[in-house]
Amino acid sequence: MTHSAPSPTGTANSTRALSVAALGTLLTLMAFTAPLATINSTAADLMSDAAGRTWILSSMSIGLAAALLTTGTVADDFGRRRTFVLGAAVLALGAVVCAIAPNTLTFVLARILQGLGGAAVMASSLGIIAHTHPAGPVRAKASGVWGASVGAGIALGPLLAAVLDRWASWREAYVVLAVATAVLTVAAHLLVEESTSDAPRGLDPLGALLLATGVGALLAALVEGRQGWTSLVPILLFVLAALLLVGFVVFELRSTTAMLDLALFQHPPFVAATVAALATGGGIIALMSYMSGFLGIALGIDALGAALLLFGWSATSVVTALLARRLPASIGGRTQLAVGLVGVAIGMVMLTGLSENASWPRLLPGLLVAGVASGVLNAALGREAVAGVPAGRAGMGSGANNTARYVGSAIGVTIVAVVAVPVGASASGVVALVHGWNTAALVTAAISVFGAVVVAASRTRN
Repeated sequence: MTHSAPSPTGTANSTRALSVAALGTLLTLMAFTAPLATINSTAADLMSDAAGRTWILSSMSIGLAAALLTTGTVADDFGRRRTFVLGAAVLALGAVVCAIAPNTLTFVLARILQGLGGAAVMASSLGIIAHTHPAGPVRAKASGVWGASVGAGIALGPLLAAVLDRWASWREAYVVLAVATAVLTVAAHLLVEESTSDAPRGLDPLGALLLATGVGALLAALVEGRQGWTSLVPILLFVLAALLLVGFVVFELRSTTAMLDLALFQHPPFVAATVAALATGGGIIALMSYMSGFLGIALGIDALGAALLLFGWSATSVVTALLARRLPASIGGRTQLAVGLVGVAIGMVMLTGLSENASWPRLLPGLLVAGVASGVLNAALGREAVAGVPAGRAGMGSGANNTARYVGSAIGVTIVAVVAVPVGASASGVVALVHGWNTAALVTAAISVFGAVVVAASRTRN
């Protein structure tokens, strides 16, 4: 069967595969963003301090960053459907533990577990799409749907959590996510055909461990550094993080089963897609992760109001991602990435200059601008992630791209918390919190601009 003229059965298979892959990605992003709108009530219920709040927001990113590359290899070598099903089951289990968590530590560990499961779902989803949709306009359209599912998940997660928090408690959102993900697990097993790569690479568990512990040590150093950057604990953690991450690079260079082929960083399309994903996580995702908690404490906007503002950003990105496939073919993927990052930066700059008397209409224009740009980014990232790697390694490309996004998110959330929340700031320090927000928005905008510059430079070297 040729890809140019798929049979009705082939078309049905590709439609089912795209539906399952997009729904899996949507549920993963809903789980990822669920705490954003309810961070204040969640932290209060779990008796979390400032460090605990930061870990609640960044913990799922650690699981995603740790496992995306490994699960991409697992998907390519041992079966994309099999990996998707296992990941969805783990994602559901993590949601169950979140729903019953008695304290911050249990909740954070459950969020890391959700990240591990979500990593398998996301890494295999783009591999499934690449296998069932031939390169060209068909795959571009499917990638647009996948990009829209990213935006939809980001939009619906906080909204679901906020509505259920008002109706019952924040815990019910995780019950709903657990049930929905369990249903999808069964559907994926029944509806998606199995596929593997023609060139297996083998697993790299030590590389995954070094990356996860390195990123975790870096986050811990940033959190502890808020109490004093010259103290012994953050210094030791920074040293440990550097040793682990350097060890990861050295091991990957020498390993015959490296989960990431570092030679790909000599390939401009791969560099562009990876840096764009890193800047997306460290920029707009990091700032939006902090926004709902800030709105509640500093501006008195409740969880549902904050979720609706987030929805203004993320829903706009969904629509834009779906429309992005209509862009002229002359506008290349890397151009879309660079323009998208600049647009996101403009939107975040529009979110600065707040005063303690600001209200929600002041935020909406910047969120809408950032939403349009985010949609362009999401659509282009889904396509460029698999276009920048050799044929048959779509899982690795997807894993590398999403790893960069969530490493950026984990680090970015922590940096935003450090910049935006002075030590000791509370509801009585509204002026300091608003000043911190304005600074954080500028920092994340700068991260986006830096990413756009690197993407543009990689394009000129092509």
